[in-house]
Amino acid sequence: MIDINWQKLQNGSDIRGVALTGVEGEEVNLTPDVIATIGKAFTVWLSQQKGKQPSDLVISVGRDSRLSGETLMNALMGSIELLGVKVYDFAMASTPAMFMSTINEGFNCDGAIMLTASHLPFNRNGLKFFTAKGGLEKQDITDILTLAQKGEFPSNDKLGSIEKKDFMTVYANQFVTKIREGVNHPDNWEKPLEGLKIIVDAGNGAGGFYATKVLQPLGADINGSQFLEPDGTFPNHIPNPENKEAMESICQAVIRHQADFGIIFDTDVDRSAAVDSQGKELNRNKLIALISAIILQEHPHSSIVTDSITSDGLTAFIEEELQGKHHRFKRGYKNVINEALRLNQEGRESWIAIETSGHAALKENYFLDDGAYLVTKLLIELAKLKLVNKDLTELIKTLKEPVESEEFRLIIKAENFKEYGNQVIEKLTEFSANQPDWNIVPNNYEGIRVSCTSESEQGWFLLRLSLHDPVLPLNVETNIQGGVKKIAQRLLTFFQEFEQLNLKDLL
Repeated sequence: MIDINWQKLQNGSDIRGVALTGVEGEEVNLTPDVIATIGKAFTVWLSQQKGKQPSDLVISVGRDSRLSGETLMNALMGSIELLGVKVYDFAMASTPAMFMSTINEGFNCDGAIMLTASHLPFNRNGLKFFTAKGGLEKQDITDILTLAQKGEFPSNDKLGSIEKKDFMTVYANQFVTKIREGVNHPDNWEKPLEGLKIIVDAGNGAGGFYATKVLQPLGADINGSQFLEPDGTFPNHIPNPENKEAMESICQAVIRHQADFGIIFDTDVDRSAAVDSQGKELNRNKLIALISAIILQEHPHSSIVTDSITSDGLTAFIEEELQGKHHRFKRGYKNVINEALRLNQEGRESWIAIETSGHAALKENYFLDDGAYLVTKLLIELAKLKLVNKDLTELIKTLKEPVESEEFRLIIKAENFKEYGNQVIEKLTEFSANQPDWNIVPNNYEGIRVSCTSESEQGWFLLRLSLHDPVLPLNVETNIQGGVKKIAQRLLTFFQEFEQLNLKDLL
């Protein structure tokens, strides 16, 4: 019996833990034995869901470039094999590819498991699970961990099998075909990206395949692409499109090599961002605006579902310039995906759910959170516009970006941080309602969003409770120089009455 707090491994709809020593104060809780037990628990859960014996199941397993990945993956596959399952070993893979293996006609896996901890430090790892219905929900993970804790698994006389499979080539080829068909080049069907220099930054994660297996066969010049080789120490920068150093690295690469376009992925390729030919970032509001312009060409007047911290300028662009609907929802990629699904069920057309972090899921792609699919859509438009001597960024030339934007993280020291955080939000709501130049924004789905209308502020702020951590993130944006400081100082006066808040980030 393994003596750990199983539920502590849950991180929303994922499992996350410490897999390696080396970071002070962090004890390893994601050992090969723990991973093996979770693998068995998932198999039992999947067996119940599918109404099949474990020996009739096919489960695919993949991993990113983390140092602990190979050892944990072997433990995982071995444990599943013991229950009689046919296991497909995909080796290095992307998270979206794992889902695709459950619906691909040549594979039809009953379930899929990806070993990844996205952009977290080198010593972490985790698990994401898929069936043909998509990624598992929070309750499913709770149920799997409950089964793991019980540790009661069926015995099986017949050993399953582990077969090595190259699914990443199959997965990459779908993008090759999609770009060929989408561009429909009049003179060069096979190589519609010929004449374009496109740089990929994989951050030493699993995304290098996109340069070699997608862009090169389409004729793109990928010289200058960087950090394509998997390396779990992540020696160059954090593989995270939100990280300033990572974005600066790809921007400089585009400028240095005079490229037409730059692409950056996170470790497991479920997030991405881009860079234009001038070396300017196409992320956060700009990325959402760009894909919104493409989606609303294809599906006029539909709803663009985003997370809560998008700017007022983006709303104006989507609704006034593009004639779409901006539906701002909660942070969390599963939250925006599920909200887009809900809107469609209600008959309110929505073709994309996207976060400022670079998570994006399109209806045409099973609402799968897929960074490679997102940039594929952008590349098709880039190539089509080049045929008429236009640039991709012309699509968002009227987008108004804030003059200043900043996020502060207020750490909650109280033991019951969720209760305390909600009390702060409740008190701030009362406080804001009594400010003559502050207006509480309606139809806000998490925390409190306030429009600041005075001449010296001209912006907004959002205070919300973090999904998993004892933190109140405070996002502030303004349309004038010094506006963020003005709003922050006003809020600091309010926050100082809360003794269990660490305000050092705001000082």
